[in-house]
Amino acid sequence: MKLGIVGLPNTGKSTLFKALTKSNVEIANYPFSTIDPNIAVVPVPDSRLDHLCEVYQPDKCIPAILEVVDIAGLVRGASRGEGLGNKFLGNIREVDAIIHLIRCFDDPDIAHVDGSINPIRDVESIDIELIFADLEHLQRQIDKISRSAKGGDKSLLRELEYMQSLQSHLESGLPARTFPDVNLYPNLFLLTAKPVLYVANVAESEIGTANPQIGKMKNMAAAEGAELIEICAEIEAEISELDDEERDFFLEELELPASGLERIIRSGYKLLGLISFFTFAVPKEVKAWTIVAGTKAPQAAGTIHSDFEKGFIRAEVASYDDFVTYGSSMAAVREKGRYRSEGKEYMVRDGDIILFRFNV
Repeated sequence: MKLGIVGLPNTGKSTLFKALTKSNVEIANYPFSTIDPNIAVVPVPDSRLDHLCEVYQPDKCIPAILEVVDIAGLVRGASRGEGLGNKFLGNIREVDAIIHLIRCFDDPDIAHVDGSINPIRDVESIDIELIFADLEHLQRQIDKISRSAKGGDKSLLRELEYMQSLQSHLESGLPARTFPDVNLYPNLFLLTAKPVLYVANVAESEIGTANPQIGKMKNMAAAEGAELIEICAEIEAEISELDDEERDFFLEELELPASGLERIIRSGYKLLGLISFFTFAVPKEVKAWTIVAGTKAPQAAGTIHSDFEKGFIRAEVASYDDFVTYGSSMAAVREKGRYRSEGKEYMVRDGDIILFRFNV
């Protein structure tokens, strides 16, 4: 699963990427310092995994992960190839969800491509380019379906009607993700159909303050059912270099319950509809695994090894909540009758602790 960091040039994308991934990437105050996308794997913070590892003291404690992509900045006219437009749009097509980073800080040493700070305008600039690209892509699909539907095939006519309604929606300036039943034909691969997490990059002095621009952005995000997270990318980059004790002290000084990066990663995980389950191979390892919500037990087993899915017999399951409730003891969970055997139709739940039985 890939999250792509998207935004105008000089919004702090590379700073955020460096903080998220602890990667050594170029950070510059001029447009297009990122040309080829930077890609890195990010662990998903999970206090449940931390507790399991504290209890069992394994040789390895392995978190769930997400892939994060730092994509080159977009400018007006990108849908027509301006700047790195075509390359930028192609990179977005490859990600599963978007972290839309919006510049809310003013710094005379870092030029804004449009000459001033206006977050709502900047969001609209990105949306317009993506909508233009989607309209061009959708028109090609409509032309293709129109030719095929001339024979009167009812299913093709329904698909054509759907596409024409979607086209009108996009032409009104609205992203595809706000269109009813947008995933009815997922093979359209529209850029604006991808789920979005908005992230406002503010100055250090404005963390936690009542910024009217942030209020407007929250309303904008809420109107399309999206989430807005407020961070200072420079501060997050500093926090990412601290050890756990120093980080906790720093967050306490800033009166923040968690780092912005933790909130972004967790929200991105949620945005993609992902959950985690846990496995033990004590004393060797305790590990969190990533699956899509609604995944059945055999397919969840297949994320560990294809043989687990092929030879699936059953899943022996305990919930993390029960594990904690009964004293962080699997033996106690069994004694209370909360350790259960599940078959092929069982849908794995977030926080399940599972032992898969299989035979190949």
